[in-house]
Amino acid sequence: MKKIVISGSSKLQDKVNYWLNHFKNKGYQILDYPKFVSLDNYENELPKIYKDFYSALENTDVYFLMNEEKNGIKGYIGASSIAELTYVVILNLIHNKNIDIYILNMPSEEVSSYDEVKFWLDQGWIKLYEED
Repeated sequence: MKKIVISGSSKLQDKVNYWLNHFKNKGYQILDYPKFVSLDNYENELPKIYKDFYSALENTDVYFLMNEEKNGIKGYIGASSIAELTYVVILNLIHNKNIDIYILNMPSEEVSSYDEVKFWLDQGWIKLYEED
């Protein structure tokens, strides 16, 4: 069974649930995914969430960035998601991991990481996800 980590905005829980079901139905073991964190306990929960998420990235077979439309920006990639995406690219390049890296949508040129993501796509380091 292939292991997967789903990444993206935790504010899009309806999309998170869609992708959780999508990959469960395909037989993936889901190691981690974006979880909603309440503002009252944000400072206490966040360090553990980061630690667990990055540990899952080190142990996954597949990384999927659900860069859905957010705030009117198609292919939105926020700061946390680009950090996670970068980390997985580096795991492959430096630590000889063989993690399949997919993003859902080509990011809009409005996204600050557009140039990097386009370069990684052009290099074949990441791929656009094609739903079958």
